[in-house]
Amino acid sequence: MSIDPWYGRAMDRKLGLRIKRLIDIAGASAGLLAGLPVFLGVAAAVRVNLGSPVLFRQRRPGLHGEIFELVKFRTMRDARDKEGKLLADDERLTAFGKALRATSLDELPQLWNVLRGEMSLVGPRPLLPEYLPRYSAKHARRHDVKPGITGLTQVRGRNSLTWAEKLDYDVQYVDEWSLLLDLQILVETVLATVKRDGISAAGHVTMPEFTGTE
Repeated sequence: MSIDPWYGRAMDRKLGLRIKRLIDIAGASAGLLAGLPVFLGVAAAVRVNLGSPVLFRQRRPGLHGEIFELVKFRTMRDARDKEGKLLADDERLTAFGKALRATSLDELPQLWNVLRGEMSLVGPRPLLPEYLPRYSAKHARRHDVKPGITGLTQVRGRNSLTWAEKLDYDVQYVDEWSLLLDLQILVETVLATVKRDGISAAGHVTMPEFTGTE
């Protein structure tokens, strides 16, 4: 009795995704427990340097575009103009905030999102909800997998890439996903964090807004 090759690949991927979820649970749990002293230290530093709240919460699209609440440590001041509008990122990002971003310590609370099943350790970064209608049909496929704390884009240049390059890498990850690729990305993420490469785009503290024109 022969097995259809497509069915076999689908079953392999389904099993792989189950293993990926177990790795996410184990990794997030270990990170939250072992990293507790770091969490407390960073939280205290944020409270002293930026005030309250310590955590930054924002709605982001996850798997299939479903919205969830992402959590990070705050890296910006809540500075506003006379009309009550938030100032530009470069006016609100402090030296302390830049240091948090450079070391990726601001991302640590997202382990909670991973544990809840809203994110994975590895996957395309969750972007803003307003970007959803701006993606091409090709780039919208980045939402065929759970978003991640790190991903292929982050180890291929992060914010030094153009939006088109970043989204192409996201789709490449979806198409080529495997447990081995996830392991490779995790290892390369450690190296990229040490080197502190691609933290911001040229002329920006992070990335310019994605307009969907690329």
